[in-house]
Amino acid sequence: MPTVERDGVELYYETAGSGETVAFVPDVGTGAWLWGWQHAALAGPYEAVVWNPRGTGKSSRPDGDLSMRTFANDLDAVLKDTGASATHVVGCGLGAMVALEYARRKGRARKLVLVSGAASGEAYDPEPLFAAPDDDRACRATLRSAFSDGFRAEHPEALDDVAAWRSEDADRESWDRQHAALDGWDAEPLYEIDNAALVVDGGSDELLDADASRDLAEGLPRADRETFPDAGHFAHAERSRAVNDAILGFLDSAD
Repeated sequence: MPTVERDGVELYYETAGSGETVAFVPDVGTGAWLWGWQHAALAGPYEAVVWNPRGTGKSSRPDGDLSMRTFANDLDAVLKDTGASATHVVGCGLGAMVALEYARRKGRARKLVLVSGAASGEAYDPEPLFAAPDDDRACRATLRSAFSDGFRAEHPEALDDVAAWRSEDADRESWDRQHAALDGWDAEPLYEIDNAALVVDGGSDELLDADASRDLAEGLPRADRETFPDAGHFAHAERSRAVNDAILGFLDSAD
């Protein structure tokens, strides 16, 4: 994987495919694995960019609390290193909030796909997702907060895979540094973010406030919404085929 350095911090990323750039931003404490369900579907018609935020994978550990602006600036550094002049941004959880921050602050943002996102850090509590990355049993156990009961019962092998991938997720200190970006963060006023947006959410998400995705979709001036009533927080993984179709249709459509 190539790397880019920003302010003494090394960030690892990977690109695949060609065409317009789509950058993926993972949830708090998670690495590029979170987008395994989307990467293959988009890396062909688009240039897909995945990266490991500070404290995950081989990227440098954060030496202080992070902010949404830090995440947005790190993403911008990665994209500049790839040579992208403009990008669509896909984010999940905290990553969806980074996408909103990026759209507000950076002129290269185009369309946004916001999975299990919110307009305020107060509307999201990711703590049940944390597990020490070297504790395979704990990594698997915490997935009950990320996936619906039905998905866990029907796809136990998928949970085994995810638990193994989480070995490169953030440890407790790095997790807390990332989590700090949620404190006091607010995307309002949403009407100022006029990028075309697709809000994707699961009706069984236990980590978001019940109305967070609805409020986000209604507050953004150019947003559509795709809801999967039986899916959990990682709706893009549970309903990957339908979500991929929705993302591709959205990105392919005229602005």
